[in-house]
Amino acid sequence: MKKKIGFIMILASLFFLVACKKDEPEVLINSEPYSDQQFLLGTYVNIRIYDDGKEDVLKKAFTKVKELGDKITVNEEGSELDEVNAQAGIAPVKVSDDVYRVAKKAYEYSQDTKGGFDMAIGPITSLWHIGFSDAKKPTQEEIDAALKLVDYHKVILDDDKKTIYLEEKGMKLDLGAIAKGFITDEVVEILKENNVTTAIVDLGGNVYVLGHSPRSTKKEEVDWTVGIQDPNQDRNVVLGQVPEANKSLVTSGIYERYLKVDGKTYHHLFNPKTGYPFDNDIAGVTIISDKSIDGDGLSTSVFAMGLDEGMKYVESLKDVQAIFITTEGKVYVSSGIKDDFVLNEDSGYTMAEE
Repeated sequence: MKKKIGFIMILASLFFLVACKKDEPEVLINSEPYSDQQFLLGTYVNIRIYDDGKEDVLKKAFTKVKELGDKITVNEEGSELDEVNAQAGIAPVKVSDDVYRVAKKAYEYSQDTKGGFDMAIGPITSLWHIGFSDAKKPTQEEIDAALKLVDYHKVILDDDKKTIYLEEKGMKLDLGAIAKGFITDEVVEILKENNVTTAIVDLGGNVYVLGHSPRSTKKEEVDWTVGIQDPNQDRNVVLGQVPEANKSLVTSGIYERYLKVDGKTYHHLFNPKTGYPFDNDIAGVTIISDKSIDGDGLSTSVFAMGLDEGMKYVESLKDVQAIFITTEGKVYVSSGIKDDFVLNEDSGYTMAEE
């Protein structure tokens, strides 16, 4: 199940400063970052590092993105995930620790949402193939046949052997709804291991803001200002913003990748119970969390739940916040960011009543 990309942009104004922590060497933060952008994972990956003298870490970060993408991507020749799918109903496949960790997390979200998020959604996503040149609306017969193969309960994970086995031939894993979050977190770890303190990692909309904004001073730390994309507009059109530091922001929405057939628009977020895109009151949802993999899994999961149940679920979680944008132009925010989120006056949206 792949997610909408490019929903979040960074709006921070960048200034020169010298930042330091108690009992640590002084760190010079540049006004202009070392940056690189490459097309990977089917999207544009952009990494910006502000710590002086850390330009070489960019290469290490992109190497990690490529390495993990080659393992986890579906329909990537030679990827471990494709091998798991090819051996469905035949034999378990031993995978690397990285792929196994992603699969375990996907299974947990499949359980937590009672299948609203289903890691075995592959037969449906590959059937519609929205976002690719051969996208089409399948027949009802094709959808019915594919639905019989969508069942995360038939995904067998062996913790000791690190193997994944799909019990029925024709089953397919699609970890696209969670893979970019995992990779984002791994890139952030690479930055931290190399003593980077101030950076932005953007994997096609999976954004992580490391440290505090370069507007900070020795006397005052300032959060990054992160813009929330309008799901009904082109990229980089924001409807509001929220201050954050050392956080992941991930969005799922319905408008960026879609298919139009006979005047009807079908987006790419699929209901594993019906085989059709979710049809509810949400146009977009942004999850703010400590880990990007959690933001990935939760954004898809709460989208599946709809506004009311999704908000209740978010409010029950620790250190997780959400911004919901409805198809009726209303914006709902979770309790932890009610005082921080700012809606742009000219956005055309309105804040929901308390």
